[in-house]
Amino acid sequence: MSHDLPPLNALRAFEATARLNSVSQAAEQLHVTHGAVSRQLKVLEEHLGVSLFIKEGRGLKLTDAGLRLRDASSEAFEHLRSVCTELTQSMADAPFVLGCSGSLLARWFIPRLGRLNADLPDLRLHLSAGEGDLDPRRPGLDALLVFAEPPWPADMQVFELASERIGPVMSPRFAGYERLKQAPESALLNEPLLHTTSRPQAWPNWAQQCGLDVRALKYGQGFEHLYYLLEAAVAGLGVAIAPEPLVTEDLKAGRLVAPWGFSETPAQLALWLPKRAADGRARQLAQWLKNELHRAD
Repeated sequence: MSHDLPPLNALRAFEATARLNSVSQAAEQLHVTHGAVSRQLKVLEEHLGVSLFIKEGRGLKLTDAGLRLRDASSEAFEHLRSVCTELTQSMADAPFVLGCSGSLLARWFIPRLGRLNADLPDLRLHLSAGEGDLDPRRPGLDALLVFAEPPWPADMQVFELASERIGPVMSPRFAGYERLKQAPESALLNEPLLHTTSRPQAWPNWAQQCGLDVRALKYGQGFEHLYYLLEAAVAGLGVAIAPEPLVTEDLKAGRLVAPWGFSETPAQLALWLPKRAADGRARQLAQWLKNELHRAD
Protein backbone atom coordinates (compact mmCIF):
# COMPACT_ATOMS: atom_id res chain seq x y z
CA MET A 1 0.00 0.00 0.00
CA SER A 2 1.28 3.45 -0.92
CA HIS A 3 2.23 5.83 1.88
CA ASP A 4 2.02 8.88 -0.41
CA LEU A 5 -0.96 11.21 -0.22
CA PRO A 6 -3.73 10.34 -2.69
CA PRO A 7 -4.24 12.61 -5.72
CA LEU A 8 -5.70 15.97 -4.70
CA ASN A 9 -8.55 15.73 -7.23
CA ALA A 10 -9.59 12.40 -5.70
CA LEU A 11 -9.56 13.86 -2.20
CA ARG A 12 -11.58 16.89 -3.37
CA ALA A 13 -14.17 14.63 -4.98
CA PHE A 14 -14.42 12.54 -1.81
CA GLU A 15 -14.62 15.56 0.54
CA ALA A 16 -17.42 17.13 -1.51
CA THR A 17 -19.33 13.85 -1.84
CA ALA A 18 -19.05 13.08 1.87
CA ARG A 19 -20.02 16.61 2.88
CA LEU A 20 -23.01 16.78 0.55
CA ASN A 21 -23.86 13.07 0.77
CA SER A 22 -24.41 13.08 -2.97
CA VAL A 23 -22.24 12.34 -6.00
CA SER A 24 -24.49 14.51 -8.19
CA GLN A 25 -24.29 17.53 -5.88
CA ALA A 26 -20.52 17.08 -5.53
CA ALA A 27 -20.20 17.02 -9.32
CA GLU A 28 -22.25 20.22 -9.60
CA GLN A 29 -20.16 22.02 -6.96
CA LEU A 30 -16.89 20.93 -8.53
CA HIS A 31 -18.12 21.76 -12.06
CA VAL A 32 -17.43 18.26 -13.39
CA THR A 33 -19.61 15.35 -14.50
CA HIS A 34 -21.18 12.70 -12.27
CA GLY A 35 -18.95 10.12 -13.96
CA ALA A 36 -15.81 12.15 -13.25
CA VAL A 37 -16.57 12.21 -9.50
CA SER A 38 -17.32 8.46 -9.50
CA ARG A 39 -13.98 7.77 -11.21
CA GLN A 40 -12.09 9.88 -8.67
CA LEU A 41 -13.78 8.05 -5.78
CA LYS A 42 -12.68 4.74 -7.32
CA VAL A 43 -9.10 6.05 -7.71
CA LEU A 44 -9.10 7.04 -4.04
CA GLU A 45 -10.38 3.69 -2.84
CA GLU A 46 -7.81 1.85 -4.96
CA HIS A 47 -5.05 4.09 -3.66
CA LEU A 48 -6.02 3.51 -0.02
CA GLY A 49 -7.02 -0.13 -0.46
CA VAL A 50 -10.28 0.33 1.49
CA SER A 51 -13.96 0.91 0.69
CA LEU A 52 -15.17 4.38 1.59
CA PHE A 53 -18.85 4.07 0.62
CA ILE A 54 -21.45 1.31 0.54
CA LYS A 55 -24.74 1.52 -1.31
CA GLU A 56 -27.78 2.08 0.84
CA GLY A 57 -31.00 2.07 -1.13
CA ARG A 58 -30.61 4.74 -3.81
CA GLY A 59 -27.94 6.58 -1.91
CA LEU A 60 -24.51 6.05 -0.40
CA LYS A 61 -23.40 5.45 3.16
CA LEU A 62 -19.92 6.07 4.48
CA THR A 63 -18.01 3.09 5.85
CA ASP A 64 -16.03 3.45 9.08
CA ALA A 65 -12.97 4.23 6.99
CA GLY A 66 -15.01 6.74 5.03
CA LEU A 67 -16.16 8.44 8.24
CA ARG A 68 -12.58 8.80 9.44
CA LEU A 69 -11.43 10.21 6.11
CA ARG A 70 -14.46 12.53 5.95
CA ASP A 71 -13.61 14.10 9.31
CA ALA A 72 -9.93 14.47 8.45
CA SER A 73 -10.49 15.79 4.92
CA SER A 74 -13.26 18.18 6.00
CA GLU A 75 -10.98 19.71 8.61
CA ALA A 76 -8.03 19.89 6.19
CA PHE A 77 -10.01 21.47 3.34
CA GLU A 78 -11.71 23.93 5.68
CA HIS A 79 -8.32 25.01 6.97
CA LEU A 80 -7.04 25.38 3.40
CA ARG A 81 -10.08 27.46 2.42
CA SER A 82 -9.57 29.69 5.45
CA VAL A 83 -5.87 30.24 4.75
CA CYS A 84 -6.48 30.89 1.04
CA THR A 85 -9.17 33.43 1.92
CA GLU A 86 -6.78 35.17 4.32
CA LEU A 87 -4.01 35.25 1.73
CA THR A 88 -6.34 36.62 -0.94
CA GLN A 89 -7.64 39.24 1.47
CA SER A 90 -4.16 40.24 2.60
CA MET A 91 -3.13 40.69 -1.04
CA ALA A 92 -6.19 42.84 -1.68
CA ASP A 93 -5.52 44.90 1.46
CA ALA A 94 -1.76 45.29 0.91
CA PRO A 95 -0.52 48.37 -0.93
CA PHE A 96 1.07 47.92 -4.35
CA VAL A 97 4.67 49.10 -3.86
CA LEU A 98 6.15 50.66 -6.99
CA GLY A 99 9.81 51.65 -7.18
CA CYS A 100 10.99 54.49 -9.41
CA SER A 101 13.69 57.14 -9.53
CA GLY A 102 13.30 60.22 -7.37
CA SER A 103 13.20 62.44 -10.47
CA LEU A 104 10.42 60.39 -12.06
CA LEU A 105 8.51 60.44 -8.78
CA ALA A 106 8.83 64.17 -8.20
CA ARG A 107 8.47 65.43 -11.75
CA TRP A 108 5.99 63.03 -13.34
CA PHE A 109 4.20 60.92 -10.76
CA ILE A 110 3.34 63.38 -8.00
CA PRO A 111 1.52 65.82 -10.33
CA ARG A 112 -0.66 62.88 -11.46
CA LEU A 113 -1.21 61.07 -8.17
CA GLY A 114 -4.62 62.64 -7.61
CA ARG A 115 -5.81 61.42 -11.00
CA LEU A 116 -4.38 57.94 -10.44
CA ASN A 117 -6.06 57.61 -7.03
CA ALA A 118 -9.36 58.72 -8.56
CA ASP A 119 -9.06 56.33 -11.54
CA LEU A 120 -7.73 53.32 -9.58
CA PRO A 121 -9.10 53.73 -6.04
CA ASP A 122 -8.54 50.06 -5.13
CA LEU A 123 -4.87 50.00 -6.13
CA ARG A 124 -3.53 51.63 -2.95
CA LEU A 125 -0.28 52.58 -4.66
CA HIS A 126 2.79 53.17 -2.49
CA LEU A 127 5.78 54.80 -4.22
CA SER A 128 9.36 54.01 -3.23
CA ALA A 129 12.05 56.32 -4.62
CA GLY A 130 15.64 55.36 -5.31
CA GLU A 131 18.45 55.97 -7.78
CA GLY A 132 19.76 52.83 -9.45
CA ASP A 133 19.40 50.70 -6.32
CA LEU A 134 15.82 49.51 -6.76
CA ASP A 135 15.26 45.86 -7.72
CA PRO A 136 11.78 44.26 -7.86
CA ARG A 137 13.40 40.89 -7.11
CA ARG A 138 13.97 42.04 -3.54
CA PRO A 139 11.25 41.82 -0.89
CA GLY A 140 9.36 45.04 -0.37
CA LEU A 141 8.86 45.99 -4.02
CA ASP A 142 6.05 44.73 -6.24
CA ALA A 143 7.21 46.40 -9.46
CA LEU A 144 9.69 48.88 -10.90
CA LEU A 145 9.09 51.77 -13.31
CA VAL A 146 12.31 52.43 -15.19
CA PHE A 147 13.89 53.83 -18.35
CA ALA A 148 15.92 50.96 -19.80
CA GLU A 149 16.95 49.36 -23.07
CA PRO A 150 15.96 45.84 -24.19
CA PRO A 151 16.67 42.95 -24.07
CA TRP A 152 14.69 42.45 -20.88
CA PRO A 153 15.71 40.14 -18.02
CA ALA A 154 14.35 36.61 -18.48
CA ASP A 155 12.84 36.56 -14.97
CA MET A 156 10.84 39.74 -15.50
CA GLN A 157 7.43 40.38 -17.00
CA VAL A 158 7.90 43.73 -18.73
CA PHE A 159 5.14 46.09 -19.82
CA GLU A 160 6.57 48.51 -22.40
CA LEU A 161 4.84 51.86 -21.92
CA ALA A 162 6.51 54.41 -24.20
CA SER A 163 9.71 55.01 -26.14
CA GLU A 164 12.06 57.34 -24.33
CA ARG A 165 12.36 60.79 -25.90
CA ILE A 166 15.10 63.16 -24.75
CA GLY A 167 15.98 66.73 -25.62
CA PRO A 168 17.78 69.85 -24.40
CA VAL A 169 15.83 72.23 -22.17
CA MET A 170 16.56 75.65 -20.67
CA SER A 171 14.81 78.32 -18.68
CA PRO A 172 13.82 81.75 -20.05
CA ARG A 173 15.80 82.97 -17.03
CA PHE A 174 19.03 81.55 -18.46
CA ALA A 175 21.48 84.27 -19.53
CA GLY A 176 21.97 82.64 -22.94
CA TYR A 177 18.25 82.14 -23.61
CA GLU A 178 17.73 84.95 -26.18
CA ARG A 179 20.87 83.97 -28.05
CA LEU A 180 20.01 80.27 -28.19
CA LYS A 181 16.25 80.07 -28.58
CA GLN A 182 16.36 80.47 -32.39
CA ALA A 183 19.79 78.90 -32.89
CA PRO A 184 20.42 75.47 -34.50
CA GLU A 185 21.40 72.46 -32.43
CA SER A 186 25.04 72.98 -33.35
CA ALA A 187 25.07 76.15 -31.21
CA LEU A 188 25.03 73.91 -28.14
CA LEU A 189 28.54 72.70 -28.98
CA ASN A 190 29.76 76.05 -27.70
CA GLU A 191 27.83 75.82 -24.41
CA PRO A 192 29.06 74.35 -21.12
CA LEU A 193 26.23 71.83 -20.81
CA LEU A 194 24.63 70.80 -17.52
CA HIS A 195 24.89 67.06 -17.10
CA THR A 196 24.30 64.22 -14.63
CA THR A 197 26.60 61.38 -13.62
CA SER A 198 23.60 59.02 -13.44
CA ARG A 199 23.03 59.34 -17.21
CA PRO A 200 26.39 60.11 -18.84
CA GLN A 201 25.20 58.79 -22.21
CA ALA A 202 22.33 61.27 -22.58
CA TRP A 203 24.17 64.16 -24.26
CA PRO A 204 26.27 61.92 -26.56
CA ASN A 205 23.15 60.00 -27.66
CA TRP A 206 21.33 63.23 -28.46
CA ALA A 207 24.31 64.73 -30.33
CA GLN A 208 24.75 61.57 -32.38
CA GLN A 209 21.07 61.59 -33.41
CA CYS A 210 21.42 65.23 -34.47
CA GLY A 211 24.50 64.45 -36.57
CA LEU A 212 26.80 66.45 -34.29
CA ASP A 213 30.36 65.55 -33.33
CA VAL A 214 30.09 63.93 -29.91
CA ARG A 215 33.74 64.80 -29.21
CA ALA A 216 32.92 68.51 -29.54
CA LEU A 217 30.50 68.50 -26.58
CA LYS A 218 31.57 70.68 -23.65
CA TYR A 219 30.39 69.92 -20.15
CA GLY A 220 29.76 72.43 -17.41
CA GLN A 221 28.27 71.82 -13.99
CA GLY A 222 27.57 68.16 -13.18
CA PHE A 223 24.96 66.75 -10.80
CA GLU A 224 24.61 63.37 -9.18
CA HIS A 225 20.93 62.88 -10.02
CA LEU A 226 18.63 63.94 -12.83
CA TYR A 227 16.26 65.66 -10.39
CA TYR A 228 19.00 68.11 -9.34
CA LEU A 229 20.04 68.64 -12.95
CA LEU A 230 16.52 69.72 -13.89
CA GLU A 231 16.20 71.95 -10.84
CA ALA A 232 19.40 73.67 -11.98
CA ALA A 233 17.93 74.16 -15.46
CA VAL A 234 14.73 75.66 -13.99
CA ALA A 235 16.91 78.00 -11.91
CA GLY A 236 18.48 79.31 -15.13
CA LEU A 237 21.94 77.83 -14.66
CA GLY A 238 22.28 76.45 -18.18
CA VAL A 239 21.07 73.94 -20.77
CA ALA A 240 20.20 70.45 -19.51
CA ILE A 241 19.15 67.24 -21.23
CA ALA A 242 15.96 65.50 -20.07
CA PRO A 243 13.43 62.76 -20.85
CA GLU A 244 10.29 64.47 -22.13
CA PRO A 245 7.85 63.15 -19.46
CA LEU A 246 9.98 64.62 -16.67
CA VAL A 247 9.70 68.17 -18.00
CA THR A 248 6.10 68.12 -19.28
CA GLU A 249 4.76 70.20 -16.40
CA ASP A 250 7.68 72.67 -16.62
CA LEU A 251 7.10 73.13 -20.35
CA LYS A 252 3.39 73.74 -19.85
CA ALA A 253 4.09 76.28 -17.11
CA GLY A 254 6.81 78.04 -19.11
CA ARG A 255 9.50 77.28 -16.54
CA LEU A 256 11.45 75.47 -19.25
CA VAL A 257 11.47 75.54 -23.02
CA ALA A 258 12.66 72.91 -25.51
CA PRO A 259 13.60 74.83 -28.70
CA TRP A 260 15.17 71.77 -30.34
CA GLY A 261 12.39 69.32 -29.51
CA PHE A 262 12.87 65.72 -28.39
CA SER A 263 14.23 62.64 -30.16
CA GLU A 264 13.71 58.94 -29.48
CA THR A 265 16.38 56.78 -27.89
CA PRO A 266 16.60 52.95 -27.91
CA ALA A 267 15.29 52.94 -24.33
CA GLN A 268 11.73 52.37 -23.15
CA LEU A 269 9.87 53.54 -20.10
CA ALA A 270 8.72 50.17 -18.81
CA LEU A 271 7.05 48.53 -15.83
CA TRP A 272 9.02 45.53 -14.56
CA LEU A 273 7.34 42.80 -12.54
CA PRO A 274 8.95 39.55 -11.33
CA LYS A 275 7.35 36.63 -13.19
CA ARG A 276 7.16 34.68 -9.93
CA ALA A 277 4.87 37.37 -8.47
CA ALA A 278 2.26 37.89 -11.17
CA ASP A 279 -0.18 40.47 -9.86
CA GLY A 280 -3.31 41.57 -11.72
CA ARG A 281 -2.85 45.05 -10.30
CA ALA A 282 0.35 45.48 -12.34
CA ARG A 283 -1.52 45.06 -15.63
CA GLN A 284 -4.12 47.57 -14.46
CA LEU A 285 -1.40 50.05 -13.49
CA ALA A 286 0.50 49.50 -16.75
CA GLN A 287 -2.58 50.37 -18.79
CA TRP A 288 -3.18 53.51 -16.74
CA LEU A 289 0.46 54.58 -17.14
CA LYS A 290 0.34 54.00 -20.89
CA ASN A 291 -2.87 56.03 -21.23
CA GLU A 292 -1.39 58.82 -19.12
CA LEU A 293 1.82 58.95 -21.15
CA HIS A 294 -0.15 59.17 -24.39
CA ARG A 295 -2.36 61.82 -22.84
CA ALA A 296 0.73 63.96 -22.31
CA ASP A 297 1.72 63.76 -26.00
